[in-house]
Amino acid sequence: MISQKQLSLADIFEDCKDIFESDKPQFLTLLENHIDLDEIIPFSFYNHYYAATGRNRKYPLTAMLWALIIQRLFSIPTDSLLLVFLHYSRHLREFCGFTKVPDASKITRFKQDFLLDLQSVFDKLVDITEPICRDIDNNLASMLLFDTSGIEAYVTENNPKYANRIIRQLKSYARSMNFDSSYDPYKVAYASMPTSASSNHEVKQQYINGHFCYAYKFGIITNGLGIVRSIDFYNKDYLSSHPDIVVEKKAKSPDEDKSLADSKALLPTLKDFKTRHPDIKPSIFLGDAAFDTIEIYKLLFEDFNFQKAFIPLKVNLSMDNVKYTFNENGIPCCPHDSSLPMKREGSKSHLRSKLSTMKFVCPKMKWKYNRQDKSKRRVCHCDNPCTTSSCGRMIYVYPEKNLRAYPGVERGSKEWDETYKIRVNVEKSINHFKDSFCIAKRKTTNEKTLHSDLLLAGISQLLTVVVADKINQRQHIRSLKSLIA
Repeated sequence: MISQKQLSLADIFEDCKDIFESDKPQFLTLLENHIDLDEIIPFSFYNHYYAATGRNRKYPLTAMLWALIIQRLFSIPTDSLLLVFLHYSRHLREFCGFTKVPDASKITRFKQDFLLDLQSVFDKLVDITEPICRDIDNNLASMLLFDTSGIEAYVTENNPKYANRIIRQLKSYARSMNFDSSYDPYKVAYASMPTSASSNHEVKQQYINGHFCYAYKFGIITNGLGIVRSIDFYNKDYLSSHPDIVVEKKAKSPDEDKSLADSKALLPTLKDFKTRHPDIKPSIFLGDAAFDTIEIYKLLFEDFNFQKAFIPLKVNLSMDNVKYTFNENGIPCCPHDSSLPMKREGSKSHLRSKLSTMKFVCPKMKWKYNRQDKSKRRVCHCDNPCTTSSCGRMIYVYPEKNLRAYPGVERGSKEWDETYKIRVNVEKSINHFKDSFCIAKRKTTNEKTLHSDLLLAGISQLLTVVVADKINQRQHIRSLKSLIA
């Protein structure tokens, strides 16, 4: 059995020191040759940073940005450890452009004072990397994947002992009162806990990855390649700027709360993305079952012009005024055997109205080829036909009448199964941000600092795309570490 070793701060320092010392020329030269921050930073950021304040800036804007980007790229978990590297690595100081190493308070104030400017840098990089992604794989780049998550704040309520104590008390109470198996102490604990942390009411209670926590909620959009396209931080300012989002009281079920919150966050997030990037026009949407509502399907197709939406069903389909039986995926079935779905045959409409249609034919129909006149015709080989037609029954479905049942693609088809697997890329990006970019477990409760950390993580990933493209190593667009390994 392999014994486990707990990494200490000294171990992390030594590992990172080895990386910088051994790969320093290749790594820093790679960034110097292919990234020019002066061209990426918007002019408004320069104006804001160097605004007349009565004193000169000791630390250049590019130096501050490079230091924070290096921190993300090499998974340096804390600002204090970053400053240690800057103190002891002359090469790193010179690369960033520091003549003097800033203190921790300067780093924090930079994140809080220039949050909107960091957003502008991120948005500019999204536009820069869009044609790169399209050139790599146009189909994957045309996909839009959305998911939400949370950054756990450094508050008392996130101590595991806090929730465990309440759950233990409820379990003891259930045993003493002889409650039956339907009693769920975890849901009761969720309902009895405060909705926000006592030290900061902006830190809300959430149910993330199967556990209770108090966190700041954020949403992330990526394309099918897993490259981030948008980051939204759902704080008080965001809610005030989107009055259409109605915050309801906490329900008894944490899963229900998460589903409702995700569905309400989607449409405002898409509207903001469309406003910030009008030239990016994705055609395929991928989301989880939380978005399975009639309103969302309608807005996705009509307001945002998506052609396909891959969203699993949350509840069973129900269709009115149809004269055929259908299965759980909305596919018409044989009238004599409901377990036998009909076969899909094309989607082009030959109607004068030009309405899109989905054509389904008898599952026992086969094409018969006539060699003499080189023609083909349908022949039904059913022993118990449901129609007098020799080619068998045909059904035309109009997707626009029920977008939930027919979201531009046949549910349960090979295309559906293969495409929906791609949705995992947005979850991978979230985990990458939290783990590799060290967004999780930050010892702060300041929402501006955490929001800036998220944007810096996005900036670091997008710079990786730019570097990988310029050195013709596009297979490494998700991780700069693999480029210098």
